[in-house]
Amino acid sequence: MADSKESIYKVMFHNHGQIYELYARTIYQSDLYGFVEVEEYIFGKSNQVVIDPSEDKLRTEFEGVQRSFIPMHSVIRIDEVEHEGVAKITDAQGANVTPFPINYPKNGGKPQ
Repeated sequence: MADSKESIYKVMFHNHGQIYELYARTIYQSDLYGFVEVEEYIFGKSNQVVIDPSEDKLRTEFEGVQRSFIPMHSVIRIDEVEHEGVAKITDAQGANVTPFPINYPKNGGKPQ
């Protein structure tokens, strides 16, 4: 990519049993341990004749959000792309991607 162009990133991550695919201009490792920070979300033009319902839901959900902290274990993939695409939500059921397993202590972590 040319240095004169501003980078655009496609971020895919798990959120409540769904896979979110968003586009943003700024992504970096957070000072908050174990998180990735995402800023400057990019959504399609809202004055289009045909509006994708999942993109509209994402636009509404992230409206007014300046920065998101996404846990590293939820991130599936981050790509640097030449231009933004359609932000969308897909169901994680039946997908080829499985979230990283998390083991919780049975007794809440208390010594026995």
